[in-house]
Amino acid sequence: MKLALGPILYYWPRDRVLDFYAQVAQWPLDIVYLGEAVCGRRHELRLPDWLDIAERLQQAGKEVVLASQPLIESESDLKLLRRLVGNGRFSVEANDMAAVRLLHAAQLPFVAGATLNVYNPALLGWLQQLGARRWVAPVEMAQADLTDLLSQMQSPPQTELFAYGRLPLAYSARCFTARRDNLPKDDCQFRCLEHADGLPLATREGRPFLTLNGIQTQSAGVYNLLPHVQPLRASGVDILRLSPRSAHMEEVVRAFRDRLEAAAPLADALARAERAQPGASCDGYWRGRPGMEWSLSS
Repeated sequence: MKLALGPILYYWPRDRVLDFYAQVAQWPLDIVYLGEAVCGRRHELRLPDWLDIAERLQQAGKEVVLASQPLIESESDLKLLRRLVGNGRFSVEANDMAAVRLLHAAQLPFVAGATLNVYNPALLGWLQQLGARRWVAPVEMAQADLTDLLSQMQSPPQTELFAYGRLPLAYSARCFTARRDNLPKDDCQFRCLEHADGLPLATREGRPFLTLNGIQTQSAGVYNLLPHVQPLRASGVDILRLSPRSAHMEEVVRAFRDRLEAAAPLADALARAERAQPGASCDGYWRGRPGMEWSLSS
């Protein structure tokens, strides 16, 4: 089973991103996804910058995939998507059907992202015919549903599963981070830069509820499938995806690697992964339960 690092979902300053990927090159990862996968207004790095990072990571022995945006809203977004598809070197994760269309037209194999919302073998088989060599299961898909879907296919593409990080739940044309400060989306003043792990949202009773990340809504809890790593192999999962956070990400990566290789007890690996974690762990969706539940709760 391989270990992948998903794209950074938050808006970090340029130097912080460059420093982060300089460290990523040394981590025990097989695959790294790069690019802006949330909002087209985030421009700390441009496509040439992402391609430079991709070259360095490839030289460090990583497979690199460029992630496309899940919500194409303008002609500039579409132009960037065309340049992404035509980069000529690295494969692309299609997070929107516009990307699927362009990649298929160019006869390029691609990764079908979780935002394509694949819930049945017919759709997955169709995407496979269009060129999908790998797919990422929807974040709320339960183990039983994933196992059932894969069992109905003779030769499914590689299966990747979101295994760690705040869950990306929804996308909107509105920017909730800007709205919180009474700013219009087109003049957001890039307030996302002030929230390295998103903006927590609580209920009136003060309980963690959601996390705002620009146009993206995330879970408050941190999805954590570390306790399920060993049984995951039997579910047909080929790759586990870890979503970057602003601190102690190397410890998360190494904790998952140790569990994949059965090199550390679960309690030790969990303690390392949860260090300074921005939210409580949860794994409810994987067990067919409410998403915010945690199997190891006392």
